[in-house]
Amino acid sequence: MDGPGGVAVGAEGFGLEGPRGWAFRGVDIDAGPGELVAIEGPSGSGRTCLLLALTGRMRPTEGTASVGRLRLPKQLSAVRRISALAHVPGVTDLDPALTVGEHLRERALLQRRFDGSVRALLRPRAERTAASRLRIDSALAAAGLDLEALPKGSRTAVRDLERTEALRLSVALALIGGPRLLGVDDTDLKLSDAERAEVWDLLRSVAASGTTVVAVCSEAPEGAVVVSTASKPTATADDAGRNKDADGNSGNNGNNGNNDKKETADALAEAGRA
Repeated sequence: MDGPGGVAVGAEGFGLEGPRGWAFRGVDIDAGPGELVAIEGPSGSGRTCLLLALTGRMRPTEGTASVGRLRLPKQLSAVRRISALAHVPGVTDLDPALTVGEHLRERALLQRRFDGSVRALLRPRAERTAASRLRIDSALAAAGLDLEALPKGSRTAVRDLERTEALRLSVALALIGGPRLLGVDDTDLKLSDAERAEVWDLLRSVAASGTTVVAVCSEAPEGAVVVSTASKPTATADDAGRNKDADGNSGNNGNNGNNDKKETADALAEAGRA
């Protein structure tokens, strides 16, 4: 996919403290442009918060980070302009009632409306339509989503997509804007080993094309720059309670889906700090 290329991502002593304690702390990153960065850790360990902070959606409270020449937390809005998110619950949710084609056309329209220059907006309608079509086709190719292979082509409803197809669609929608940094959440959630391998191949391909990729996962793939959130440096009573179910049992009993929802809810509540 055409674009300005990826950006280096760095961090030193990066941390974010919220009402319940530290979401993450002491994170160090050194990744070059166009690399695949895997944020590895169990559910509830601050993975989503770190992803949102690195893409400028949350304001850190400790340390510094850089996205290319931009610095965090000073240039949050600038980082948001060159980054995009995919597959983040509560942020990039797909509408199950809409078709794949409707999602793509809507995103291309929004991209043209809010990111296009005045001169581009004044171009003849046929030219604008052709430019949007090119954006969509390029994004679909980069995400490896073949519309012809779907049950009803572009008229396939999101509710009828397989998990990996929905993830590819989310990635394609993010890539329509030509971001230099792509953040992907829940990369390997509820996927089989074969599906995980398929998704990691996709993200490696996106990174190899020049877009730096930061992906949240429970287990990082080989060859990725690994950032671990497995050991939370500070735990409060609220943090401990958050990892227990209604019966007071430990949350490490296969209830990863609920932990993911709690982590994302906390991340979205904290996003207002940005």
